[in-house]
Amino acid sequence: MKLMVNGEVTEAKGPSLADLLIELGKGNDKLATAVNEVFVPASTRAAHMLSDGDRIELVSPQQGG
Repeated sequence: MKLMVNGEVTEAKGPSLADLLIELGKGNDKLATAVNEVFVPASTRAAHMLSDGDRIELVSPQQGG
């Protein structure tokens, strides 16, 4: 299915947000996730099913001041 990940078109095979993160090599990364502008907690990523055309935002925390 085709998804928009951080503004770039991405082809995904797995049905869930957790599957997508693994496909992208970010399965173990600490990051915030949103699908179609709705926050998805890490605890529900495996159950959150994606649909063709979904917009996913992945944000990594940064330190600094």
